[in-house]
Amino acid sequence: MKYREFDKRSMTGVILAGGEARRMGGIDKGLVTAAGRPMVEYVLTALAPQVDAVIISANRNREKYARYGHPVVADEFPGYNGPLAGMASAMRAADSEFIVTAPCDSPFLPPDLVSRLALAMLDADADICAADNGERLQPVFSLLRTRLLGSLLDFLKRGERKIDKWFAEHRTAVADFSDRPDTFLNVNTPEDLARIEAQLREPGHAAP
Repeated sequence: MKYREFDKRSMTGVILAGGEARRMGGIDKGLVTAAGRPMVEYVLTALAPQVDAVIISANRNREKYARYGHPVVADEFPGYNGPLAGMASAMRAADSEFIVTAPCDSPFLPPDLVSRLALAMLDADADICAADNGERLQPVFSLLRTRLLGSLLDFLKRGERKIDKWFAEHRTAVADFSDRPDTFLNVNTPEDLARIEAQLREPGHAAP
């Protein structure tokens, strides 16, 4: 495996916006406004420069997401089946060797997210690389080879949904992001939203 495999042109960014958001009353978290902007805009602004193309994985409000000028794909499996279903649909839609995923409600993505995941994947000669915050794996922040689509579809067709379980079936590397804990801040409750909004409004904050 050579570093040229991780050229930006081989990467499609995937924003996962297909969740049900039960703890937020079922709202579409990507379209929730924080400090004057929908959450998805922060993610898109940070992720797009790091990849060749972007796909938004969404099961509702698809016309609103389409306004950002990127393809919007829905899960192939009915209902809300978790991030693996969004990853599968994105793999099918992507015209690239890799996809790199991030959730729609994490506004503090670092500008080196993709390169750090790629280098860790290279070092381990892996098929998947997931970020780690220093305490536990953060599997929705991952780099994956699109050739894993068949394996992932088989896993989902068996009724499986646990992302860690599928990752364990493949050579998976870990990228250490313990120095960037803000990367993984997201919105699961109204209290989370209030904290993130306050942080975004702080003078000089580095959010995109």
